[in-house]
Amino acid sequence: MKILGSEEWCQLNLLGVPAIKARVDSGAKTSSLQANNVKFITKGLEEWVRFEVNPIQENRSVAVPCEAKLVDVRTVKSSQGISEERPVVRTMVTLGDDSFEIELTLANRDTMEYRMLLGREALNGRYLVDPSKSFCHGEVTEKDMKAKYSPYFTKKTGLTLGLLASNPNLYSNKRIIEAGEARGHEVVFLNAEHVYMKLDASSPEIRYRGGNILDMFDAVIPRIKPSITFYGCALLRQFDTLGVYCLNSADAITKSRDKLFASQLFAKNDIHIPITGFAKSPLDTKDLIRMVNGSPLIIKLLESTQGKGVVLAETNKAAESVINAFKSVQTNILVQEFIKEANGQDIRCFVVNGKVVASIQRQAQKGEFRANIHQGGKASLIKITAEERKLAVKSAKAMDLVVAGVDIIRSNRGPLLLEVNSSPGLEGIENATGKDIANVMIETIEKKLKFV
Repeated sequence: MKILGSEEWCQLNLLGVPAIKARVDSGAKTSSLQANNVKFITKGLEEWVRFEVNPIQENRSVAVPCEAKLVDVRTVKSSQGISEERPVVRTMVTLGDDSFEIELTLANRDTMEYRMLLGREALNGRYLVDPSKSFCHGEVTEKDMKAKYSPYFTKKTGLTLGLLASNPNLYSNKRIIEAGEARGHEVVFLNAEHVYMKLDASSPEIRYRGGNILDMFDAVIPRIKPSITFYGCALLRQFDTLGVYCLNSADAITKSRDKLFASQLFAKNDIHIPITGFAKSPLDTKDLIRMVNGSPLIIKLLESTQGKGVVLAETNKAAESVINAFKSVQTNILVQEFIKEANGQDIRCFVVNGKVVASIQRQAQKGEFRANIHQGGKASLIKITAEERKLAVKSAKAMDLVVAGVDIIRSNRGPLLLEVNSSPGLEGIENATGKDIANVMIETIEKKLKFV
C-alpha cells in the first residue's frame, strides 16, 4: 500500500484546479475543498453547484470558477465544533500517478492553513499515512504554481479599497484616501449608514444605497464612529463572510469599544491600568470610591470617546453625587483612580501591525485634567521608553487590533494604560511627528494581501 505524508499536492482536473495543497486528515470522514460564492443552479433536471476556488493560500486574486453536480447537502461539524450545512460534490482527484473519484464538501476554508482536506473515505484501501513525511507524491514549487495559474494572474494597477466611515471630509479619512491613491489603488468612500446586507447561505451580499452590489473590494478600512458600532461591526462581519480583508476586525472593534470588557481583558493579560471600579447598586458607591483610593477620581461613561463623557470628581461628596446620578438613570460608568503626578499629560502611541510607528505627548489645556487634542490640548514629539513601547504593542495585541491608538499615562509606579482606540485620528500625530501614518496603513494591507 502506498504512503501519504501529512500534506500532499493534488490535482482536481475536472474542476479546472491543476494544483492544490491538501492536508491529509484521517480523523475527518469526508474530504473538503475551500469554496467561495457558492450558488445552486439547475441544468436540465439536475441540481448543480457553481463556486469559486482560491487555490493559493493568502491570495484571493486567483479565483478558479468551478461547476459540479450536487450529490448531497450534509450537516458537518467543523474543527471549532460549529455545525453547518455544506453542499457535497463528486469529482476526480489525482495524487502523483493515481487518479480516483472522491466526494468533497464545499466549505469556506479561507482562514485555514490548507485549501483542501483529504479525509479517510479517500484514503481507505488506498494509502497509509506517515505524519512525519510530506509531499510523498511530488512537490509543486512557487514557480510551478505561477505557470499553472498564469491565466488567472491578471495585471492589476492597484487594489480596490473601501473606507467604511461616516464623514469623507475628516482629516483622517481624506489622508487615507490620498495615501491609497498615491500608491496606485482605488479607494472608495463608503458611508456606513448607506450600506446594507443580504443574509443568505447561498448568495450573501452587501449593497449600497440605490441597490449597487459591493463585490469588488480587496480590503475594507473601518473607521466606525461610536454611535454606529453595532451596525458597523455587523457590516464588517458580512464583508469578512464574502472574503474581504478588514484592517480591523468586527470582534476587535467591539472589544475595544466596551470599556469594561477591555479593562477586564487588560487585567487578564497583566497589562497595568489605573485602579478601576465598577458596581451597579448605589449602596456600594462609598466603597467603590474607597476602592480607587478616594477623590479626586475619574468617572467615565462606558461609551465615552475623545474625552467626552469623562468627569473629574474632586471630592468624595461630589464623586458620590455624580456616580449616583448616573446610576439613577441606568447609565453604566467606570470609576478610576486619578493619577495626579501625570500633570494633565498622556502619551498616544500609534500601533500598526504590532509596531509603534509614531508617538506623541499630549498636554491638557489650562483648567482641564486630561489631554485631548479635540478639546484644545497640545501635541509634541516624545521619545517613549522600551517599557512604554512594549505596553503599547501588548495592549493592541490584547484587543486583536491591527491599527490602534494606545493611550498611556506615566505614574509613580510606571507606565499605565488608559485606553485603546480602534479608530485613532491621524491629524494630531501626523502633524506633530511629520510621519505618513496613512501610508503605513495602506502598506500593511498590501503586505497582508501580498500585493506586488
